[in-house]
Amino acid sequence: MEYSHIIVRYGELTLKSGNRNEFLKKLTKNIKLNLKEYKGYHIQTKRDRMYINLDSNQYINEILSKLKIIPGIHTFSPVLKSKLDVEDAKLNISKLLDTKLDKNYTFKIQTKRPNKNFKYNTNELNNIFGGYVLSKYKNLSVNVKKPDFIVNVEVRSEGIFIFTDFIKGVGGFPVNTSSKALLLLSGGIDSPVAAHMLQVKGVEVDMLHFQSPPFTSEDALEKIFSLAKQLSKVIGTVRVNVVNFTKLQTEIVKRIPSNYTMTSTRRFMLKIAEEIAMKEDCLALATGESLGQVASQTLESMHCINNVTTLPVLRPLLTMDKVDIIKIATQIGTYEISNLPFEDCCTIFTPKAPKTKPKLEKILEYENRDDYSDLLLETVNSVKTYLINKDSVILLTSENEEKSEEDDFSTLL
Repeated sequence: MEYSHIIVRYGELTLKSGNRNEFLKKLTKNIKLNLKEYKGYHIQTKRDRMYINLDSNQYINEILSKLKIIPGIHTFSPVLKSKLDVEDAKLNISKLLDTKLDKNYTFKIQTKRPNKNFKYNTNELNNIFGGYVLSKYKNLSVNVKKPDFIVNVEVRSEGIFIFTDFIKGVGGFPVNTSSKALLLLSGGIDSPVAAHMLQVKGVEVDMLHFQSPPFTSEDALEKIFSLAKQLSKVIGTVRVNVVNFTKLQTEIVKRIPSNYTMTSTRRFMLKIAEEIAMKEDCLALATGESLGQVASQTLESMHCINNVTTLPVLRPLLTMDKVDIIKIATQIGTYEISNLPFEDCCTIFTPKAPKTKPKLEKILEYENRDDYSDLLLETVNSVKTYLINKDSVILLTSENEEKSEEDDFSTLL
């Protein structure tokens, strides 16, 4: 089967009015970025849908696979385009149905006619094409309620488009069409999924990772880079900040009662994250927390932890079940990476009996016994920033930081 086009439908983007063109420009750019290694196509972006014109079908399976993971795409379909002529449309219907000869099937013709100038209405077209199919294919019969497949016919000003499949995309908005958030990226399953969920809603996601050498290894940091590479595939480049948390974390463990160390550790992480977020012009912090999953993710814990920041803390996985999170992690290609057996700073000092319902007044009492300001400043100043795409990791210096502000990140890399 040689398809002529792929029709891409926008979903939530259709709700946009005045700034829709900017969203569509970003979506087109993101699609081109994802498909740049393939040849034999060109893109036409229109207000209500996009056409990927296929000069050949050599890479169609790869292109369809890529389109499934690009935010901003609601559904898409490989199609055959006909002239605005019923007889030409019949020929393309035959091409589709010649793949359905292996057994008896039921079918339904479903016509849409956005082109109101076409001489036949939808009912007439359903009858014309349905009668043609029944006369030519003896193994097919009509079932309008539960057919084995539907032959979709769309009569538009550009031509008549014929297809059987609606392939589901991730929906949402094109990545980087909203403001920035700084996400705390651990080595676990949840935080990469949280990053993906924010990307799907158009948020530009910068990331922050806490490492505690020598308790955490270089392999653990490479794991973070691998996760970032996977998350960058849709948008080209992500920015990952890495801080050295060792001194501050070990002091927290020394000074705070063991059942409160997890709560205090998370509070200090958010304090540091807030400082870095403000420097990076991020309007929110984000985490991969899911309600009740571990001790630090109860409502009482979140209340105590949120108290240290004035920035909103986004938790896109808050009410999701773990099985659903794992399903998404598998779909976006982060699950196997997250399961690599390298420790992170959140697990190396986990107390035996962490407080699941910490009291804010208690944690304030414990933390106010000592002055952590110098340690906080030292930790914030330890930050190293990397630009990461699917092929490379670049440590930013003052020189290439200036260049990255001038150029698009994908151009830089």
